[in-house]
Amino acid sequence: MARALILLVCAQFLFTSWWTANAAVVEHTFHVGNLSVRRLCNSRVITAVNGQLPGPTIEANEGDQIVVHVINESPFNLSIHWHGMFQKLTPWADGPVYVTQCPILPGHHYTYRFNTTGQEGTLWWHAHVSWLRATVYGALIIRPKADVHSYPFPTPHKEIPILLGEWYNSNEVNIENTALATGAAPNLSNAYTINGRPGDLYPCSHKHIYKVKVVQGKTYMLRIINAALNNQLFFKIAKHNLTVVAVDACYTTPYNTDVVVLAPGQTVDALLQTNAPPGDYYMAALPYASASGLPFDNSTATGILRYRSTWMGSYPTPLMPLMPAFNDTPTAHGFYSNLTSLLLPGSIRVPLHVDEKMHVVYGLNLIPCGSNRTCQGPFGSEFAASMNNVSFQLPSTISLLEAHYRGVKGIYTSDFPDKPPAFDYTNSSLSFSQSMLSTTKGTRLKKLKYNAVVEVVLQNTALVALENHPLHLHGFNFFVLAQGFGNYNAAVAKKKFNLVNPQMRNTIAVPVGGWAVIRFIADNPGVWIMHCHLDAHLPWGLATAFEVENGHTASSTIPPPPSDFPKC
Repeated sequence: MARALILLVCAQFLFTSWWTANAAVVEHTFHVGNLSVRRLCNSRVITAVNGQLPGPTIEANEGDQIVVHVINESPFNLSIHWHGMFQKLTPWADGPVYVTQCPILPGHHYTYRFNTTGQEGTLWWHAHVSWLRATVYGALIIRPKADVHSYPFPTPHKEIPILLGEWYNSNEVNIENTALATGAAPNLSNAYTINGRPGDLYPCSHKHIYKVKVVQGKTYMLRIINAALNNQLFFKIAKHNLTVVAVDACYTTPYNTDVVVLAPGQTVDALLQTNAPPGDYYMAALPYASASGLPFDNSTATGILRYRSTWMGSYPTPLMPLMPAFNDTPTAHGFYSNLTSLLLPGSIRVPLHVDEKMHVVYGLNLIPCGSNRTCQGPFGSEFAASMNNVSFQLPSTISLLEAHYRGVKGIYTSDFPDKPPAFDYTNSSLSFSQSMLSTTKGTRLKKLKYNAVVEVVLQNTALVALENHPLHLHGFNFFVLAQGFGNYNAAVAKKKFNLVNPQMRNTIAVPVGGWAVIRFIADNPGVWIMHCHLDAHLPWGLATAFEVENGHTASSTIPPPPSDFPKC
């Protein structure tokens, strides 16, 4: 046994050494601390990286190694998630607090090391503890490997990151803590932002508007990221169309549109042809609010697309795009459902054999307030959320990954149910049925064998409200085979399965009052959380996790945690 372990460690060392010798190293240092910012007529202190909002952009080529030294100079616990990175053989760097690591405590540091092998496109990074990601986020751009191949479309004249966000006049951590303490829904944001700036439709914000200069007759690539906490967003540019060429760092068949919609966590790469007359044109982002009757921040962020011109006079007022209504589900669904993958040599094809089938029903719930408390949720209860009626609870003394790696008992169980309780999932008359709304807290994971093919039916419910929930799966991309409205019907849905070129994603916006079917290959050992990327819903329990076993080779076995791994 000891000899076998030594051989395994040596093989891992040789594999890592070979890979490191053949890759460039992209190194950053993130100083995370307080930053004074003035927005919407008010000044407040936010948590930010290197004094920037958004934080630094990380740029690499496919195959590079990324090394980020995170120094926590803030008053809060911290972790950073590299959203969409596979983290193969580096699960200790994934970032979600108490899932793959304990938090980086104030005054402490941790170095994240991972590679970009097999990935190209626009991803991003963000804090994955509390609501810190409202201001702790930035772009992560992976270009094709130098001198190997180029984009599968003409190289654009310039690439422009567009990060959509939300702004709160109050401290986001306090907002979340207050909501959890009272059992009520959290306060709404006060504005949306484009590259950290709300735009001139908000008070005191004429100077706080993002502007980008372009040259007429060129092609630009917009790398659009929805970093907002709790809102999906429509994005348009007046008098311009866009050609979508990738989503979630996966190339798509070129898709022409005048509007894109992104759920929190999603990215879109879109080509922009600057073929309009010289002038100023608004870029605008407003919410897609799918839940009827629930309050939301009904405002619009703006930026300006400015054509360079030899004319020295002032431009007239920018043209505003005609935006969809905030509840325009047909437009949102049309965008989400019409994307397909671009099949390139070497592209991963949809596996036709399925080893594990799951039907996961999820939505909002209520739980009793508990003794000595007064709760402000419906019926005097507090809000919760669940998947298959399990409201996911994180541990607090050790991360799930470390417990899995070290065989620590009593932290979680591996019995997450494959099937949900049976009821009429999308029947709005049941939305506030007290007997239907109750749920049970637990830390229950789904165990998967290495390389198993997993198919998951994701079903929204009408409990509390019919809503489009964006679900993010860490550690994997998945194929979106089909999606639709109402309750999932296997006989009908399977006729719609795209098994040839379905879009691939790491975050899917499951249709409001509807369903989606995803399929992925569990080829990444570790513990990987799948959760709603509306941050109000994660601490309520709208999550589960996959426990993927090791394979039989060094390249499919979790290595030990790094020496500076944070302690609880």
